[in-house]
Amino acid sequence: MHFESPIKRRKSRQIMVGDVPVGGDAPISVQSMTNTNTCDVDATVAQIRAIQDAGADIVRVSVPSMDAAEAFGKIRQQVNIPLVADIHFDYRIALRVAELGVDCLRINPGNIGSDDRVRSVVDAARDKNIPIRIGVNAGSLEKELQKKYGEPTPDALVESAMRHIDILDRLNFQEFKLSLKASDVFMTVAAYRKIADQIEQPLHLGITEAGGLRSGTVKSSVGLGMLLMDGIGDTIRVSLAADPVEEIKVGFDILKSLKLRSNGINFIACPSCSRQNFDVIGVMNELEQRLEDVRTPLDVAVIGCVVNGPGEAKEVSLGLTGGSPNLVYIDGTPAQKLGNENLAAELETLIREQARKKEAADEQLIVKSV
Repeated sequence: MHFESPIKRRKSRQIMVGDVPVGGDAPISVQSMTNTNTCDVDATVAQIRAIQDAGADIVRVSVPSMDAAEAFGKIRQQVNIPLVADIHFDYRIALRVAELGVDCLRINPGNIGSDDRVRSVVDAARDKNIPIRIGVNAGSLEKELQKKYGEPTPDALVESAMRHIDILDRLNFQEFKLSLKASDVFMTVAAYRKIADQIEQPLHLGITEAGGLRSGTVKSSVGLGMLLMDGIGDTIRVSLAADPVEEIKVGFDILKSLKLRSNGINFIACPSCSRQNFDVIGVMNELEQRLEDVRTPLDVAVIGCVVNGPGEAKEVSLGLTGGSPNLVYIDGTPAQKLGNENLAAELETLIREQARKKEAADEQLIVKSV
């Protein structure tokens, strides 16, 4: 809205996942993961496109077998968003998807076998400019670390990460990003804080297995919010037992709330009370559904009465203040009055017009700067 985020981001090395920069001064990217059967190419392609339409920068796909690797190759040909292949144990799958156009390998060097096998994967990644994501998870720590610590702890997560990093260091491979995920917020936050000062590579944030749509959103918002406020995090994934499209929506909402990223309409809306002059909740629900396709960053206030309405409406691109009739402000100035009938539809038209004007103004700025 009126001021930039005060957050000072951790300095990190930048890597490229396809054409998406991760780390450095790049915007924090938002990603999700398909939950279809990868061998069902049509279903997986359809889901990737839906995730992309929601605003995702990167999509991860599980590749558990060689059949899935071949399916991945067909999927790669049909979508244009950067794809990360999630691979465990079998180094041959990594080599195959590297040939088929993968943009990043999610593979822990320590669990794919002998030094020769690890070297072959790293060499393929190096040759094809494919970064690696090391993904440490509290639920799959090495047996010796489980024995040493007795249970997952932040120190155990960090030690596991450093083991994998040491392997890549010995092979002189620095193009990687790292995640240290647990389902416990405190463990996750502590682990990321510990590792943040020890490496220069970008950090991929997430609270793993966070829960369903509501509980997982809350848990992820708290955990990721704590880290993002510290300046930690270069790319995020909100892990929900829900449609992956919802993960993208929540991820962007987290970043928007901290003024770290803009994507679509930023609604300011009152919770409604007996002072309201229109059905605030109903109008908001309808507007969110109607405007899901809008990607232009735009602040819109929907306030049900004149107590806070004018003050909020004057500070945004478009604001609605409840009254008799309701009053619309455009760029801080009273513009027109609206009745309650067809209110959501009329607001949608006005908001889309403001979005078009902003897009045109932004394009003019780009042209002038060139």
